[in-house]
Amino acid sequence: YMDHAATARPLPEVVEAMIPYLSEEYGSPQSFHTQGSGPAHALKRAREQVAALIGAQPSQITFTSGGIEANNLAVKGAALAAQRRGKHIVTTEVEHYSVHHSVKFLEKLGFETTFVKVDRYGQVDPEAVAEALRDDTILVSVQLANQEVGTLQPVAEVVRRVKERNKRIVVHADGTYAVGVIPVDVEQLGVDLLSMTAHRFYGPKGAGALYARKGVRLTPLIHGGVQENGKRAGTENVPAIVGMGVAAERAAAEMEQRVAKVRALRDRLEKGLVERIENLQVNGHPTERLPGYLDISIEGIEGEGTLVRLDLDGIAVASGSACASMALKGSQVLHAIGVDEVLAQGSILITLGIDNTDEDVDYALEEIPKVVNTLRAMSPIYGKRKHYFR
Repeated sequence: YMDHAATARPLPEVVEAMIPYLSEEYGSPQSFHTQGSGPAHALKRAREQVAALIGAQPSQITFTSGGIEANNLAVKGAALAAQRRGKHIVTTEVEHYSVHHSVKFLEKLGFETTFVKVDRYGQVDPEAVAEALRDDTILVSVQLANQEVGTLQPVAEVVRRVKERNKRIVVHADGTYAVGVIPVDVEQLGVDLLSMTAHRFYGPKGAGALYARKGVRLTPLIHGGVQENGKRAGTENVPAIVGMGVAAERAAAEMEQRVAKVRALRDRLEKGLVERIENLQVNGHPTERLPGYLDISIEGIEGEGTLVRLDLDGIAVASGSACASMALKGSQVLHAIGVDEVLAQGSILITLGIDNTDEDVDYALEEIPKVVNTLRAMSPIYGKRKHYFR
C-alpha cells in the first residue's frame, strides 16, 4: 500500500480505543447524566491530545468531520466574520480544492481573491504574498504542505511578512497533509488558523480539527447546537474523535523515528526508479518535501492505465490528490509548476507510510519499471515525438 496521501490504516490501539464508544459508552457528551460523563471526559482528553500535537491549548481546538470541513470553516468562517473590514483574500495557485472552492464560493458573495503563483517546485515566495496584500485584505490562506507533490511552504515567513503589513489579517494554514506527519508547532508558525485531519496520521476517517488562536473570530457554518463552543453545531463523533486523540499522542511520541524511516524508504525508491526508468521526472521540491512523497511524471504512459496495471500487481498508488483523481481532472498543481500537459497525464503519486518496508520498496522497484515498459511498448507514439521535460 503506497497511497498514504489518500488515507492511512488506523493503528490497532486507535481502533481499540474507539470500540467502547461504539458500544457501552454510547451517551452524548452534552448530557448531564452518568451515561454522558464518560464520552464528555473522552472528548476533553482527545482535545488535550490533539492540542499537544501542535503546541496549542485545548480550548483552541474545534473538532470537525475532517480536513475539508476544517478548511471550509477556516476560510469561509474567517472571511465572513471579517467582511466589514474588507473582502479581499490572498491564497496560492496550488491549494487543496477545499480551500480553492471555498474562496470561489466567497467570490459569489462579493469577495475578491488573488491567487499567488508558485515556482517550479510548487513553493510560494513570501514576498509575493506580501505584495499581493491590499488595504482591504482580511485573510491569507497558504498550505503547510502540498497535497500532490508534497512541497513544504515557508508558512512562518509568510506569516511574518503579512503581520508586518497588517496584524489584523488572519493567516490560515491548511495542515491536513502535514500535521501528524512532520513536526508542526503553531507558536513557531505564528498562524491564526490551522486545519488538520486524523486519517493522515493513522487515525480514523470522519474526524478533523481546526486550531484557532485566541481572539480570532469565526462565523459558524453549521447551526442548531451549542457544541464545540458554538463554532460547530451537532453531536460530536465521539468514537472518531477519541481515535484522533490516540493517533495524535502516538504521532507526537514517535515523530522523529517515523520521519527518518519513511524518508529513507522514499529516497531509496526515488533513486531506484530514476535509475531504472528513462525519461522520468520527479515533481516537487528536492529536499523541502513531505518525507513519504514521491510524485513522478513518466513520458510515454498514461497515469490511470498505470494505476490499473500496478493495482493488478498488488501496488496501490494514485494519480494525484484523492479528491482530484476521482474526478479524472487534469492536475492544477502540475499545471501551476509548469509540467507539460502531455507529461502530466503520465504522472503517478507514490506516498509511503510507517507500515511500509524495505521489501515493499524492492517489490515496487521490480514491478513499476516492468509496467512502464509494457505500456510504452503498446504506445504508438512513444519514442517518435519530442520530450516534454522542463
